[in-house]
Amino acid sequence: MQHADRDLPLTRDLVLIGGGHAHALLLRMWGMTPLPGVRLTVINPDPVTPYTGMLPGFIAGHYQRAEMMIDLVPLARFAGARLILDHACGLDRSTRRVHLSSGRPPVAYDVASLDIGITSDLPKLPGFADHAVSAKPLAGYAARWQAFLARGLAAPRVVILGAGIGGVELALATAHRLRSTGARPQLTLLEQAQTALPHIGNGARRALLAELAAADVHLLTGTKAAGLTAEGVTLQDGRQFAADFILSVAGARPQDWLATTGLNLQDGYVCVTPTLQSSDPAIFAAGDCAHLPHAPRPKAGVFAVREAPILLHNLRVALAEQGRMRPYQPQRDYLKLVSTGRRNAVADKLGLRLSHPWLWRWKDQIDRAFMAKFTTLPAMPARRLPTPAAAGLAEALGPKPLCGGCGAKVGAGDLARALAPLPAPQNPDVLSGPGDDAAVLRHGPGFQVLTTDHLRAFTADPALMARITALHAMGDVWAMGAQPHSALAQITLPRLSPRLQAETLREIMATATKTFRAAGADIVGGHTSIGAELTLGFTVTGRAERILTKGGGTPGDALILTKPLGTGIILAAEMARLAPQDLLLGEAVAAAFASMCQSPGEAAALLTPVAHALTDVTGFGLAGHLLEICTASGTGAILDLAALPLLPGARDLAAQGMASSLAPANRAALHGLLDAPDTPETALLFDPQTAGGFLAALPAAKATSTLAALHAKGITAARIGQLTEGPAHITAR
Repeated sequence: MQHADRDLPLTRDLVLIGGGHAHALLLRMWGMTPLPGVRLTVINPDPVTPYTGMLPGFIAGHYQRAEMMIDLVPLARFAGARLILDHACGLDRSTRRVHLSSGRPPVAYDVASLDIGITSDLPKLPGFADHAVSAKPLAGYAARWQAFLARGLAAPRVVILGAGIGGVELALATAHRLRSTGARPQLTLLEQAQTALPHIGNGARRALLAELAAADVHLLTGTKAAGLTAEGVTLQDGRQFAADFILSVAGARPQDWLATTGLNLQDGYVCVTPTLQSSDPAIFAAGDCAHLPHAPRPKAGVFAVREAPILLHNLRVALAEQGRMRPYQPQRDYLKLVSTGRRNAVADKLGLRLSHPWLWRWKDQIDRAFMAKFTTLPAMPARRLPTPAAAGLAEALGPKPLCGGCGAKVGAGDLARALAPLPAPQNPDVLSGPGDDAAVLRHGPGFQVLTTDHLRAFTADPALMARITALHAMGDVWAMGAQPHSALAQITLPRLSPRLQAETLREIMATATKTFRAAGADIVGGHTSIGAELTLGFTVTGRAERILTKGGGTPGDALILTKPLGTGIILAAEMARLAPQDLLLGEAVAAAFASMCQSPGEAAALLTPVAHALTDVTGFGLAGHLLEICTASGTGAILDLAALPLLPGARDLAAQGMASSLAPANRAALHGLLDAPDTPETALLFDPQTAGGFLAALPAAKATSTLAALHAKGITAARIGQLTEGPAHITAR
């Protein structure tokens, strides 16, 4: 939500490591009542996190995947948090920094909280990594299960390791789902203990064993797997079971890296006090990764859910350095509702035996009510205009918030009018002024190019912004056929305490330096200032033996685009919390980030020797930048809309009417110069791209081999049209 106190300086860093249930609930509560002055960060490897309570229903086919996923991207925006998509792999408690597996700069914390769940993989079991999947983490299991179903086997063979509550519940769900497809499954459930379901009452155990028998699940106890192969499972006694799908629900264990933290652990789990603090008072822990020595309990999501409000209160006390923390005392017993594959459930509490479809309906209501907390976040209040106000204020603000990245550029028409009166360069060594991707300077026997680019932040992750901005700025250099040489940084930070300023600059400069050095360039200086929001920019120089401009295209040239379109519309949707219908919003945003973070350097190296004209597709959209090539080259162009590569979710968002705040200006600049049907693909021609791909015009005879070379490098490139005889005009069909 929007709060006036978020304009106050930030003085403390709270880092939530993991997107477990306790942290997800905490984010929602934080969004309602944030603590002024706190910079909230969430670190999680994936943009979405599964809700464990609905997993068996998903496996059984009662829920769609999206129904059981908590989308951390809109949740983080609601909470005013920066979301870092990465794996935590260590804590440096002396410097209070979280280390990440991607190698990006460590993230500083004043107070941290762990909610990273557990894993049920069996790394010591030979063949497990290659031939099996663990139920936790859930995201990988869900993806592998869907791929297995897609094979459509007539008699699928499934072996499940572990016959606790989770193993039995998933075995019953698996049997139900496979039979519902018409298959004749063979299911084997293995348990190394002598008794299945050891942590449940006798009445519920009898009910669930009866369900296993009715579902024709073969249960073996007192046996253990010795190894896994592509053919199946070999037991320690030598027996073998053929398997097409092997799942582990056994051996729940903590994340390995916790052992390196120096925190007090119990069997690898973080020991916490009643206030949920570890042996280091600045580090809290909740959910399955935590152990409560004062009140040991089994690993269950119900405890994480009830820890959330206590955790929130105690974190606020620690950050404010005032107030009294509250203790968490878990209940001794809790109601377990175990689904049985079909729409039925068994209840277990106090040893009672209850089994009935209405229990499943009750469980379904509980689970859906929990997920509704994240799918129906409170709406952000609309900004009210002051009265009285100057004429034109409402029109200047527009109907939607200003986008970030290249969506915050000045429109092409306004920019052209502003630059028109500028005189031509007077220095004879300046060979080109405004108009191309970069200025061209004479430099000895060769050339030097000079360009600058600045981006208004669209993510609160400064390291991610630094990489994207650096690649975006170097795109103009590569588009001129040059190699990046040196750069100056221009950084505007929001209001932060001196220590947070230093930490933020450390993340930005470390990431930018790594990005420029990978391209053969160095950062040689820069300038910093304090402003209303984070804005990053780089002025980049490059060197070239020959210059490649927008004006060399010829009729018949093939048009190749090297990155999918849609960054602008996806970033606008993220601001509006509008999800595509066919994809979770967080997954669309993650795909856009991944595309923007892909260096275009390799594409430039392949295109520069063969292209007649080259430009990077950025703020003016594909149509705007193609028109620049047509105008400079004296040609027209034909586009094949069906050939356009698009980011996941982009087309659906365009069909819903979503657009970047710059898109209307981009469309207006093409008035009378573009003929195209009214389709979502046409709308994406005007979508402003941040760190977009290259648009190259090259001889048609070289298009196929060039595309093959691009694809071999893992570059998402496509042939999208061709140049035609002039005048400058685009026909899309």
